[in-house]
Amino acid sequence: MSRRIDYYLSLTSPWAYLGHNRFRDLAARHELTVQVKPVLLGTVFAETGGQVLAKRHPARQRYRLVELQRWREKLGLSFNLQPRHWPFDATLADGLVIAIQENAGDTLAFLSRATAAVWEQEENLADEKTLERLAAAEGLDGPALLVQAKAEASAAIYRHNLEDAVAADVFGSPAYVLDGEVFWGQDRLGLLEDALVSGRPPFRPEVA
Repeated sequence: MSRRIDYYLSLTSPWAYLGHNRFRDLAARHELTVQVKPVLLGTVFAETGGQVLAKRHPARQRYRLVELQRWREKLGLSFNLQPRHWPFDATLADGLVIAIQENAGDTLAFLSRATAAVWEQEENLADEKTLERLAAAEGLDGPALLVQAKAEASAAIYRHNLEDAVAADVFGSPAYVLDGEVFWGQDRLGLLEDALVSGRPPFRPEVA
């Protein structure tokens, strides 16, 4: 029986970009059912005590840039540390992801294209025409999906994703939740795969 993972991410997150294709491969290897749950990262931070990048101490901002360079080299990727159209309002793009999933489209394939569009091609994912073009490149009906992305039903799912994230103890992007156990960050993908291979029960916070 296929195991389910709730996949929380923000399209504004470089860490989601770094981990996405590896997570996609992992999901295929283990025949996982993936529920993609885009969330607005600033709101997640506000709900869980985090801070948006601009408000972090300069030391943390500098370290982030060094860490991104390390992972860029390790993974053999070519991407911009500060893309031209970043940061951006991901609300519409997230709504499009929700619409694709609601129509049983290949959400993970679209996210591969969309995350690369931000970090490699420096495209503007707040722009409707850009989103239509990216959807069309995946064989999707971009205009129809954007209408759905703007509808109240998609907005309700978006709000519910935030509620689910907070309830699940998700506080950043990406986060992979397996049987209630949170694996935060693309650098935890190895630990996630270990859990899948071993079949162990989920770890829980120890209470004194």
